[in-house]
Amino acid sequence: MTMRRIIRDRRLSPEEAEKYRRIRQQVADELPELVTRHHERMAAREQLDRVFEQLRGARQDKGLSLADVTRLSGMDRSAVSKLETGQRPNPTVETLMRYAEAVGKRLVLTIADA
Repeated sequence: MTMRRIIRDRRLSPEEAEKYRRIRQQVADELPELVTRHHERMAAREQLDRVFEQLRGARQDKGLSLADVTRLSGMDRSAVSKLETGQRPNPTVETLMRYAEAVGKRLVLTIADA
């Protein structure tokens, strides 16, 4: 990350300088936690991507087409396709359950310590 210097046409007052110093310090203090949370979310996203791969694999193993899953699940064909390819980043549990049932699977959720 490169920082670019902002050029002002006047000097900051002591109050403004202090305000910006506090903001910079707050950002520096919070940044490690934000980065950690981002990495945790990315790991969760990777798990969800594996679920999508498993659903697509189950569909292919059963010899079902997207049209078949559409008919069996009652979902829109484009929604099924986007779900399989990960283009639908935040599917509902209901959507995942319907797809899983259509390919002869069931969705199992667990909770783990953070």
